[in-house]
Amino acid sequence: MIGLIIRIVLTATALWFNFYLFYTGYWGWGITFILVSALFVLSFFRNENVIIALYQMRLGNQDKAWKALNRIKDPRFLPKRQHAYVLYLKGMLGLQNDLGFAKSEQMIRKALQIGLRTKQDQAVAKMQLAGICMQTGRKTEAATLLSESKKLDVNGMLKEQLDMMKKQITMVASKNQMRMAQMHRGRKKAPRSGKM
Repeated sequence: MIGLIIRIVLTATALWFNFYLFYTGYWGWGITFILVSALFVLSFFRNENVIIALYQMRLGNQDKAWKALNRIKDPRFLPKRQHAYVLYLKGMLGLQNDLGFAKSEQMIRKALQIGLRTKQDQAVAKMQLAGICMQTGRKTEAATLLSESKKLDVNGMLKEQLDMMKKQITMVASKNQMRMAQMHRGRKKAPRSGKM
């Protein structure tokens, strides 16, 4: 919240100073300072920590990406799409940082609900959700999410991964099978009663 207030004050100051330069006749400096004012205005639509997190994820530095996302104290004050991307990235990183399937799934679903900008990002998010559903034994939900992801993947960038995941669905145990396996693992076999 403090960051947002500082950003508003800096943007208002930059715009006022820009207007002042034009008013006093310093046209050259006024035109140059338009770029500085534009950077402040653009910072409302693109959060620098989200950009840093995306860049670090592309480099494979999950720890640095997680730190950049944690610097955003109140993502709900960001514009809607930026809030969605913060949740999306935290959900994706949470799968690798032991955040847990339930929490990661909740974040990715909320990001989809708020609205991710590109179809490719929506396809990746649904593919990740399908992977979580497969891990938790929800085969039918995983299959529907994979088909939705395939429709959204217009460029075919996820084709190989989606085909591999579709093959893996047949090998995944259902929720009931997983529950039965857990129940049998806890039971101890009764010793055989031998005849004397």
